[in-house]
Amino acid sequence: MSKLSNSQNNKQILTSRSFQEKYSIYSGENKTALDVILSLKNSILQGVLTWIVFCGMYGFLVALANHYGLLSQVNDIKSLPKIALTLNFVLSLLLAFRTNTAHGRFWEGRKQWGAMVNVSRNLVRGIWVKIDEHDARDRMKKRAAALLVPAFAVAMKYHLRRERVNPELGNLMSVTRYRRIKQVDHPPLEIAFWLSDYLQEQYKNNKLSIFQLESLQADVDRMVDILGACERILKTPVPIVYAIVFKILLAVYFVLLPFSLVQGINWWTGPAMVFISLIILSINEIGTEIEEPFGRDPNDLPLDFICNGLVKNIQHLLTLDPDSPYIYKDFYVEDRKVA
Repeated sequence: MSKLSNSQNNKQILTSRSFQEKYSIYSGENKTALDVILSLKNSILQGVLTWIVFCGMYGFLVALANHYGLLSQVNDIKSLPKIALTLNFVLSLLLAFRTNTAHGRFWEGRKQWGAMVNVSRNLVRGIWVKIDEHDARDRMKKRAAALLVPAFAVAMKYHLRRERVNPELGNLMSVTRYRRIKQVDHPPLEIAFWLSDYLQEQYKNNKLSIFQLESLQADVDRMVDILGACERILKTPVPIVYAIVFKILLAVYFVLLPFSLVQGINWWTGPAMVFISLIILSINEIGTEIEEPFGRDPNDLPLDFICNGLVKNIQHLLTLDPDSPYIYKDFYVEDRKVA
């Protein structure tokens, strides 16, 4: 029995290490290993396939010209392999810089969205527990205000994608507010205003103390700060001069590389060019894709999954009943049982 248990534990550990399981945790999508590979690679190959085919054909033409003795003068240039090697070194540095910069932007965006989830939970918990209510109307208004918090995150998602809001946002607010939010230029900022206005109203009605008001308003301010940080990532791309220089050097490298390869591998020059261009162009394409991490590309941040999870968390919090005597009664009963 113990051997069977150890075997199951080892199998679970191996499964948790697989990229299929990691992708499921990251994106919330349950796909087979092959589906994960194809979905991620297809988004990259679509951007570079034309150039890969071109490099392969160019390498074949160079091999063909060498076969018929048309490259005798070019082959006499002894420094050609050294030039290709130098370009290879320079391109490696630029490619590493671009990839690191893109990943830094991607990770910064993920940290900001993680902070958004945390501050949203704290704000809803504060609204639900701290604000006093005297009747059903107060409870209804408090619930509507609490749902504005995940609505802010959803609106922020569409804002960063430069898309118009859709009924997903309408499910989190009244019809009147949804009609209003579709007309404004900056939906997240409008929702932040509604939240601050609601909190200020509760303070004026003596349902919040000044200290509680300041605490909750600080959470709203933090949400707006996170929005600004994401806008900074979105509106400050990597300087285009790096992309221009990289592509010029890359073009020169791909032009010279077949001439330094053809003497050694002859007809394999075309396949070698396909393989080398696939590696370099794919890495560059990955950097291009993730440097703006808020889109809908397979390698971008899973904002839909993050927002859906946040909405579910908030909806669960709103099913709890603050100051319920039954909660404390259950705790006391459980304490007696344990004792």
